[in-house]
Amino acid sequence: MSAIDKAIKTSLQGKVFNLALIELVISYRENFKPLWTTDSWVKFLILLALKCDLSGQRESLELFAEALGPKVTAQMRRLFFERKLEQYNLRVMADPAEKEVLVMPLKLGSEINHEEIMKAIDHIGLTPQIVSEEKEWQIHESLMSIPWKRAIKTSDS
Repeated sequence: MSAIDKAIKTSLQGKVFNLALIELVISYRENFKPLWTTDSWVKFLILLALKCDLSGQRESLELFAEALGPKVTAQMRRLFFERKLEQYNLRVMADPAEKEVLVMPLKLGSEINHEEIMKAIDHIGLTPQIVSEEKEWQIHESLMSIPWKRAIKTSDS
């Protein structure tokens, strides 16, 4: 086998792994409630660790996270908190670790329509977690940023 054949095989293995990873994340991401939270992300990672025959113990989970590495983890997290909504021509990126939800058109050069954004956000169940007053939204050329609602912590003392 030539070096070129080995490189092609390695490249194909990487592509198959990446495709499987994408399908895995997309097929499971709606199963962990509450959606659009860090808790749902953590539950997803725990499920993956358990499916890899690791225990649910802290040490095993830390080993799992370390084994994934930052590149794979970042790719999985992006997929977990992103939705591509063809019917609205919108891509929504709603990672709770970020300050804002980002909404952009799927097709370059398309206009952002507030009404379509509201429909899309409602469609994916994100409405209760964002600031709904459009005056708080910011448009940056073809990108809309929408602030998250953050729970107000009160003291009982």
